[in-house]
Amino acid sequence: MKIKILIAFFLCIASASLLCAQETTSGLELLTVNDQVTTVITATEPIRFVDISTGKVAGDQPLSNTLRLKPKEGADVNADGDVLAVVTVITERYRVQYGLIYTTRMNEAVTEKTILQTEVLPYNNPAVSMSTEEMARFARRVWDSPARYRNVGARKHHMNIRLNNIYSAGEYFFIDFSVQNRTNIRFDIDQIRVKVEDKRQTRAANCQSIEITPAMILENSSTFLHGYRNVIVLKKLTFPNDKVLTIEMSEKQISGRTITLSIDYEDVLYADSFSETLLEED
Repeated sequence: MKIKILIAFFLCIASASLLCAQETTSGLELLTVNDQVTTVITATEPIRFVDISTGKVAGDQPLSNTLRLKPKEGADVNADGDVLAVVTVITERYRVQYGLIYTTRMNEAVTEKTILQTEVLPYNNPAVSMSTEEMARFARRVWDSPARYRNVGARKHHMNIRLNNIYSAGEYFFIDFSVQNRTNIRFDIDQIRVKVEDKRQTRAANCQSIEITPAMILENSSTFLHGYRNVIVLKKLTFPNDKVLTIEMSEKQISGRTITLSIDYEDVLYADSFSETLLEED
C-alpha cells in the first residue's frame, strides 16, 4: 500500500513538472486584428522563420525584420474574440509567439507591434552561426583597425581603390577597403558587386564570372566626395589561383564611373589576421 502511495506521489510531481515546462495558448501575448487593418510586427533583429498556424490570416515579410499580418475574412465569418491563429516568429537569437484575436472594431486592432525583450525566449538558431549584431560588431572593429595592406589596389578615373585588411571570424571573411577620389566630382554610388572572375580575360574566350551576395555591407553611404571606406562580410569561400575576387563599385548614370579591386587568393590565404582574438584587442 505504501509503495502505491509513493508511486502516485512521484507521478503527481512528474505531471506538475511537465505542465510547468509546457506553455499553452492561454499564456500567450494576444494581438487584436481586423480584416480592414494591417498589423505590423517589428523585430529587433532579422526574422529567419515565420509560422502562421491557420490559413485564416495572411502574412508577408516586406523587410528582414518586419512582418505584416491581416485576417482574410471579416465580421461575416468571424466574431469578436475568435482566435484566428497563433503566429510564431523566430529570429537569429530568440523566438516569440502571439495569439491573434479577431475584433469587429477597427479602432481596437493593433497596427504596430514591436517585439519586447520581456516577451521573447532565447533560441539558438542552428542556421545562424553569427548573428547580424555580432557581425556588425566585428566589422566595426575591423573598420577601427589600422590598414595592413599597402600593395593591393587599382587606379582608374583619377580614383584609387585599396585593400586595407582581411580578417576571418567564424565562417566569414571581413574585407576592409577604401576609395580615394582625387577629383572634385562627387561619386554617387549605384551598387557594390562582389564576384569571382577569371584572372586573365581574353576576347576569344568565354570569361566566367560568379556573383556573390555579401552577408553584410557595413556602411550604407550612397555618395562621397573625396574619401570612402567600407567593410564587406562574405561567407568563407575558396577559388583557384586562376581566379580573382573582385569588388566593383559603380556610379549612377550619366557619368557611370566604375572602379574595381581585384584580390588574389594568396592575399586571402596570407592575411595578417585570421583569428577572432585579434578582433577583440583594444
